[in-house]
Amino acid sequence: MRIDKLDAALIRLLTENPNLPAMECARRLGVARGTVTSRLSRLHEGGVIEAIVPRIQPTGFDYQLVAFCSVEIIQRYGHEPVAAALAESIPEIVDMYTVTGAHDLQLRIVARNAQDLQSIFDRINQVPGVARTASSMALREHFQGRTLPLVEACAQRTETSEKAIQNDQ
Repeated sequence: MRIDKLDAALIRLLTENPNLPAMECARRLGVARGTVTSRLSRLHEGGVIEAIVPRIQPTGFDYQLVAFCSVEIIQRYGHEPVAAALAESIPEIVDMYTVTGAHDLQLRIVARNAQDLQSIFDRINQVPGVARTASSMALREHFQGRTLPLVEACAQRTETSEKAIQNDQ
C-alpha cells in the first residue's frame, strides 16, 4: 500500500499521542475530520496500522532487565505448539519470532532482576518441545519499535514518484 505525507503525519501524530481524538488530529494536521477518519480506515484496511494503543514500558512496573533467548525446539513438536505453550505460560515474553539459523525461536524477555530472569529461563526450559536455549542480556536500549522513519521514507518515495509521473506527462 502506498502512503503519502499526510498518512505519515497522521501515523506520527497517533504514535506519539495514541488517545488523540479524530477531531484533534484533523485540527493539528489542518484537514477535515472526515479526511482523518477515511485515512485511518484505509490504513487499517491496508494493513499499515493494526491498532492504536499506548506503548507499555515494563520498566514502569519494575521490569528492569531485558534479555534475548534463542530457543531450539524438538522438531517433532512443531513450531506452533511450542510457541503457543511459551506464550500461554510465560507472560514475561514480550516478543517472539520464528527464525532461521541455529535456533528456531527468538524471544525478547523482561525480568525484574537476575534471579527473576533465571526463574523465567527455567520455566522456558520446562515447556514441552523446548530442546535447549541460549540467552544474552541487553545492556542498553537504543530504540524499540522503530517504524516512523520507515513510514516517512515510504511517504517521501510516493511523493517523489508522483512528481516524476507528473513531469513525464
